[in-house]
Amino acid sequence: MRLFSIIIGVLMLGRPGCTQPPADRPHVGSPEFDEKISSMLSFSVPTIGVQEVRDIQDEVHIFDARNREEYNVSHIKGSRFLGYKDLEEQALDGVPKDSKVVLYCSIGYRSEKVAEQLRERGYTNVYNLYGSIFEWVNQGLPVVDTTGEQTKKVHTYNSRWSKWLDKKQAEKVW
Repeated sequence: MRLFSIIIGVLMLGRPGCTQPPADRPHVGSPEFDEKISSMLSFSVPTIGVQEVRDIQDEVHIFDARNREEYNVSHIKGSRFLGYKDLEEQALDGVPKDSKVVLYCSIGYRSEKVAEQLRERGYTNVYNLYGSIFEWVNQGLPVVDTTGEQTKKVHTYNSRWSKWLDKKQAEKVW
């Protein structure tokens, strides 16, 4: 009976292990997108906003935590491909464990998981880009292709996720 009471209590509280989104999380343009991001993240690593990263872009190490195909379509200029399931370890070569590291993916879920792994490996100044590449593009900031040329194309993972990318800002690819 005691076990039954505990299970009911956990179910009534909502998702076990998840935290409430911080009130001071970075701003995104769409309240619906913010709600979606907040529901997906556990906020296990600090978040950083698009404008803040733009302002320090040349002073931080930025890593893309998507699939190679997504990165090849477009990525934030200066970012390095790290991957998601199978990390490309050599991308971390030369990155001091105390330097500022920013990770992104499509909306922030995969990059949060990779950021957790980096923290477990001793990286101490790791951030997840809130809203990730979708919000970067939604705010009108540029992305580049594999040749370094600016592009409007953004891999949206699949058609379902593409709704979070502003069609006026990007050409959706999946």
